[in-house]
Amino acid sequence: MVYAIAQLIITDRAAYGRYQQRFMGVMKKFKGRVLVNDEHPQVVEGSWDREKVVVLAFPDEPSFREWAESPEYTEIAKDRKAGANAVVLLVNGVPSAA
Repeated sequence: MVYAIAQLIITDRAAYGRYQQRFMGVMKKFKGRVLVNDEHPQVVEGSWDREKVVVLAFPDEPSFREWAESPEYTEIAKDRKAGANAVVLLVNGVPSAA
């Protein structure tokens, strides 16, 4: 399992809103799941300069890449990039115990 973690500062609510409206329609065509979508996370320790966290789960990196590089997603991602400053991380999950 891999996870895409996006940390965002929304800079243009209208552009980001267009992205959000189309996101699930694109996501449902792929093997990913939205685990977290929080515009008001609580900072428990340290400092953080972002406003929103999104965590997506995919079975593996090829599944993530299939989604992220798809024509459908790259089209709507134009609005995400226009509407938010983002840091996106791809991290490997811990294998579950058998």
